[in-house]
Formats: sequence, C-alpha cells, structure tokens
Amino acid sequence: MTDRTPLHGLDAQGITTRATLHWNLGTAPLVEQAVARGEGRLAKDGPLVVETGRHTGRSAQDKFMVRDAETETSVWWGKSNKPMTPEAFAALKADFLAEVGEADTLFVQDLYGGSQPEHRVNVRVINTLAWHNLFIRTMLVRPEVDELAGFVPDFTIIDLPDFRADPARHGCRTETVIAVSITEKLILIGGTKYAGEMKKSVFGLLNYLLPEKGVMPMHCSANIGPDGGTAVFFGLSGTGKTTLSADASRTLIGDDEHGWSDTHVFNFEGGCYAKMIRLSEEAEPEIFATTKRFGTVLENVVMDAGTRELDLDDATLAENSRGAYPIDFIPNASADNLGPVPRNIVMLTADAFGVLPPIARLTPEQAMYHFLSGYTSKVAGTEIGVTEPEPVFSTCFGAPFMPRHPSVYGNLLKERIARGGVDCWLVNTGWTGGKYGVGKRMPIRATRALLNAALDGSLKDAAFRRDPNFGFDVPVEVPGVDPAILDPRSTWANPAEYDAAAARLVDLFVENFAPFEDHVDDGVRQAAPARLAEAAE
Repeated sequence: MTDRTPLHGLDAQGITTRATLHWNLGTAPLVEQAVARGEGRLAKDGPLVVETGRHTGRSAQDKFMVRDAETETSVWWGKSNKPMTPEAFAALKADFLAEVGEADTLFVQDLYGGSQPEHRVNVRVINTLAWHNLFIRTMLVRPEVDELAGFVPDFTIIDLPDFRADPARHGCRTETVIAVSITEKLILIGGTKYAGEMKKSVFGLLNYLLPEKGVMPMHCSANIGPDGGTAVFFGLSGTGKTTLSADASRTLIGDDEHGWSDTHVFNFEGGCYAKMIRLSEEAEPEIFATTKRFGTVLENVVMDAGTRELDLDDATLAENSRGAYPIDFIPNASADNLGPVPRNIVMLTADAFGVLPPIARLTPEQAMYHFLSGYTSKVAGTEIGVTEPEPVFSTCFGAPFMPRHPSVYGNLLKERIARGGVDCWLVNTGWTGGKYGVGKRMPIRATRALLNAALDGSLKDAAFRRDPNFGFDVPVEVPGVDPAILDPRSTWANPAEYDAAAARLVDLFVENFAPFEDHVDDGVRQAAPARLAEAAE
C-alpha cells in the first residue's frame, strides 16, 4: 500500500480480481505505463499521442439507463435516454466483473465530479488502459493526496474497451455499450476506446443528481472578466465553447461542464477537452500551447513516425481529433475552478443555414425558448456517421446528457436569470454569406469582438434592429466589426434564397418546440420565431 491507496478498496465494493492494481498514479507514471504497454507514443514536445480506433466520437445510440423504481418517473425516456431492464444490466454487470476478475493489470483513480465541495460526487474509475486512466485523471477534479486514504466512492465507472457486449444477453444495440444504473451507482462502458465516454457519463450523472439540490447543471464553458463578472457559454461540441472561453483577457473557470449554485458557477472538471483538428496558433494560442506540453493526451492526431512532429491539419485518423489537458495548462485558469454567479449568458450555435446573425440580444423569454430549442449543427466527427454539418436541435444544448425532462433544466435557468438580472445573448459561430458549402465560417475575430462588447457592457449602447424572422434584437454597428456581417441577408448573393432558408429554419424551430409548449408559460410561447410574411402583417 502507498499513500495513494484508499482504505476502501475494490473488495469493499464486492469486486475481486487477480490483477495488479495501480492506485491513483500521477501523470508521469501513467505516461510511462502507456508507452511501455504500447498504448501510445510521445510526440516531439512531450504530449502522449494515442489512437482510439474505429470509435473516434461518442456512440450516442449505444447509451442506456436502467429503468427501475428509482428512474421510472424521474428520467425523460426517449431518443436520448434509452431504457435497459434491471435483468439485462445484471447480466452485463456479471460479465464485466468476470472480465475485471481475469484482468492482469488494472488502473484505478479516485476523483471528484464537481469543484464546489458541497455539490461534488466521489467517482472511482477502473480502467484496463493506462492512457484511459490518465485521461480521466486529467479531466475530473483530482483530490489532494491526503484525501485519498479516506476516499469512498459514491459512483463507480468500469471502462473495458475490449469488452464485447451481446445484444441478446445484455439488452443493448451492438457490441458497444454504455450503461448507467443510478440504483447500483455503477456505470459500465465497453467496446469503445473513445475516452470521452467516461467524461460524458459523469456529466450525465451530475445532470441527474444536482437538480434535486436546486443546482443548475449546464453544458457550457465559463470565464470571469476583469470586472469580476462571470459569463457562461452554452453550446454543443464544435460551436466554440472551448475556444471562446480560453480568452487571455479573462479567467477561465472551465470549458465544458458546470453547475450554477446559489453562490457560484463551478466546474465539474479539472481539465479541458479541445478539438485539435486545424487548430491555429494565431487564433487559439492558449490551446495550441497545450499541444507542446508533457501531460497532454492527444487523441487521433497525426504524427510523423520519425520526427514526432504533429500535423494538426491532417484528418486522416479523425475529424474529431482531441486534446485533453489539465485546466492549469491555460495560463489564466481559476485556481479554484469556480467563480461568482453569472452576469451574462451566451448561447452558441453553429448555424449551417447561414441565417442567424453573429450576435443577438435575447429577452429572458427568448433565452428560455432558445435554451429549450438548443439549435446548432452537428459538426463532422463529433458522432459516428456524421461526415458534414447538419442542422439539429438538442434541448438545453446537451440533450444526450440530460436525463430529466428539459423543463426541469429550463425552469431552473429561468429562475436564475430572473433572480440575477442576467443579460442573455445568442451568438452564431456558424456560416455567413450562404449555407454550409456556399458561405464561409464566421470569422473568429468578429465573434470575439462582438462577445467582448457584450461582456464589457458596451454593446448595450449600440443601435439595434428587430430581426423579422426571430424577433430578437440585432446590433447594426459595432466598433471593429464589418457592419455587413451583422445583417446576414445582405451577405447572401441572392436575398430571395436567404428568405427561403430563413423560412425553412423558422419552420424547423416551430416544429421542434411543439412538445415543449405545454411546459412553458405564454411569454415563452410568444418568443417563438415568426415567418417573414407573418411578421410583416
């Protein structure tokens, strides 16, 4: 035993194994293990480079929750939350524990999900791969060494990439499975090397647990301005959460998952998970610098076998190449991973239609409408089978990770906006000058300039116009930003084609929101977009 070995071991959980157990190893020993075991290679400047095989994104269709007395009425069953019977989970658990029992080597980390002590959950993660263990140690909050001996897990994750599920026996869809049992406090991940499944499983767990405590869980990044004001950035993968939160002039709280309590915005994690493909040193210097640090884990990044030089522009292995690194690799990161309650909420969308303006001011009712709508575009590589952006609606900007009904999260957000007088903005980081394939991606410099004006308060003094399709306010002129980009219709070669695209997008919004209409008040229903012709009546 060492000072990193807990008194509450695997045997106390009913887990028996013949494996050599590596408890709570630090970064350097885990990197050594990964390299020695042939799991990865060191790049020229120090990061560990690994490949995830055929699973280069989340297997969203292979995730299940056990439907039992605990979850029957508390989970929003449907496309994102697919049920598994207790009997199927029992069979899956038995087969997982059998494989754990026969393993030669296991790596175990005891970690926290959540940086605010009174709202965190103790998570034990058991891995057969050293690099997976390093990944989850990087991504979650790491206890101090003197806290490890007394660590008792609230939930346990067992991650077995080589496990092959049997749909007939385990009640799943394929040989890949992610199964969550709230009752047994156990998450089983098998048949995929994509490490992000572990991270998102903890996020989903906190999204289930925290609303009962009145804490708002959020799929967002967050940072703090020089004036002490916190901003949160909602958005799905590829919309710019990580990029826009890593701003040298602001203090980073975190890049992906947070809670909003009565006193703080707190990071669920202790690391960041950034997209690496075509990463630009000029546009994203803080994130680019992490690709040259020992302790960073790079997934599916192409590397020259001889020189060990990285090629971040090469998508041969995956469009969704990723980098996991400790949050303190960002120079201006918060030491405590938390900050004050928000002054600004930014909802990010990557609009593949090229219809939405680069920024719009939202009323509280419009904010709830767009939060429940969660419009964006799936970005190539984020999920298996997605090869180019396509328009999607993901309620709460994170439907795959939200176990409860969207109204639970929407009402929490509405209450907290009202209580704090929070300013709300919709920001389009997607396409301008036409739809995807015709227009171009919104310039990041323009996005940053508009965001800075919103967050420092100067945008409030701008002149605004009312968007005829969506009804929100759009600035007509902002210093340092080309005025033409603020009116998307004017950027299209054919305005009539813009009108047709806008009409189609409005229809999609209205159709998508229909299931939520009975769960919101009339003010939110009135925040729905209107067709151009209807708005002109």
